[in-house]
Amino acid sequence: MPADPGSVLTIDELAEYLKVSKSTLYKLAQEASIPGQKVGKHWRFHKAAVDEWLRQRGPTARPPKSDDEE
Repeated sequence: MPADPGSVLTIDELAEYLKVSKSTLYKLAQEASIPGQKVGKHWRFHKAAVDEWLRQRGPTARPPKSDDEE
């Protein structure tokens, strides 16, 4: 059974999916902070692995409000 072609994302597709810049993704990928692999000169990302990476990170904590913001 062939893999779903949408299950592997390019850096452009992942940037759109996560709503972040490509430069941020390149940095995360080079630091191995996001699951991906380089194929030749190009990065590829398994959507399921990225979704799991997001779930594991959980919601980020917001900094407490300062007295000026209340």
